[in-house]
Amino acid sequence: MKVFITDAGYKHTLGAIRCLGRENIYIIAGSSFKHSQSFYSSYCKKRVIYPDPRKENEFINFMLNYVKSNKMNVLLPIGYLTITVLSKHKDKLSPYIRIPIANYNSMKIASDKYRTMELAKNLGIKIPKTFDENKKIENFPVVIKGLKESGCIRYANSFKELSKFKTEDSIVQEYIPGEGYGFFALFNEGKVRAIFMHKRVREYPITGGPSTVAKSIYDPKLKELGLKLLESLNWHGVAMVEFKKDFRDDEFKLMEINPKFWGSLDLAIASGVDFPNLAVKMAVDGDVEPVFKYESGIKFRWLFPDDFLHLLANPGSAKSFIADFFDNNTKHNIWLSDIKPNLFQVCELPLTIISRIKNMNLRYPHGKPEVAP
Repeated sequence: MKVFITDAGYKHTLGAIRCLGRENIYIIAGSSFKHSQSFYSSYCKKRVIYPDPRKENEFINFMLNYVKSNKMNVLLPIGYLTITVLSKHKDKLSPYIRIPIANYNSMKIASDKYRTMELAKNLGIKIPKTFDENKKIENFPVVIKGLKESGCIRYANSFKELSKFKTEDSIVQEYIPGEGYGFFALFNEGKVRAIFMHKRVREYPITGGPSTVAKSIYDPKLKELGLKLLESLNWHGVAMVEFKKDFRDDEFKLMEINPKFWGSLDLAIASGVDFPNLAVKMAVDGDVEPVFKYESGIKFRWLFPDDFLHLLANPGSAKSFIADFFDNNTKHNIWLSDIKPNLFQVCELPLTIISRIKNMNLRYPHGKPEVAP
């Protein structure tokens, strides 16, 4: 079997490639960048450089020509841009290759934070207070989030700070003090086929960002909320539903739907839910046996550069950072049998640190929310 996996530069792409490669699946990895960490994996049998997905027509024409000219079984997109663009043009590629992703009508809602919040509100799922007009803001801090994709986040502690940001293509919400949780699932035409849940232990940026250490958990309420959202979208493929558990009322508040594979994928695999293989098998065979049980209490860390960046931004975490080296329940993505991608990560670490110091955004790259005690 041959599988084309996109976005070879991401850490979770590496996790997916290793996972599928162990099953003797022939992996073709693609990226817009020549130097991408997954290209150095021993499980990557072929490298493909494709156009930036932001150049939509150029990217789709390239992918269409490639899948027509090369016999492959499954196209497995990983990143936000690739999955949303491929979803939009799925009908063009489907005659030539199987793609286990949602249809574009569902994708448009899941990939747009404003539409996601409207859906959640209609379903009775709690969301952060959202401000349509800045003048209606009663309390700070607020969070300014780009409507599309993750990462475009800023914090404002006053109207003066808020005025520095363009909010036309953003959603402005109250800041939720609390811990991050995720519900993850694989769906087959609206029917759930696998689930997983985690809690963030450490993250970077330290004010809220991707996990640098996460822990597998099971929470019935989290499961209920995640399933309600994805079932309402008649979802197909994988997705993550991200929540924060509000310290003030102990309620889950929806942050976003991540309509793709997620950064902490390694943890799900280590806990017993092999999402990449399940997605590929579902695409080829039409369905899979449901996987609803997994091991709770497993921790996973992404040392380079993620957890080191957390440590530098939050030196107070040094004790737990060191303790995790001696914790048998804490797994990691450093494979001695496939070490080249990890050496790539090590080499990138000082470059990332220097860049963040130079741009003065090592500790609080999104700003710092000032929360009253």
